[in-house]
Amino acid sequence: MSIEPKKKQALIKKYATSPKDTGSPEVQVAILTGRIQSLTEHMKTHKKDMGSRRGLLTMVGNRRSLLNYIKKVDSKRYETLIDSLGLRS
Repeated sequence: MSIEPKKKQALIKKYATSPKDTGSPEVQVAILTGRIQSLTEHMKTHKKDMGSRRGLLTMVGNRRSLLNYIKKVDSKRYETLIDSLGLRS
């Protein structure tokens, strides 16, 4: 499951640190979060889709690793990103 190109471009534009930035950890986390949300909705209706479930768990692990990196480098950026994505309530 992927996200729509327009939504992906909007996420890149919102979380980019510079005009040509597409690969910073913040952008990667935002894109992964969009994909995770999309796949979570898919899993609600297709409970036995184990291939998608495995992909979902992989994406969650990748996002966790990126978030750990951001937290280690700059905890203020981490807090801002978590708040803007609404990950921790």
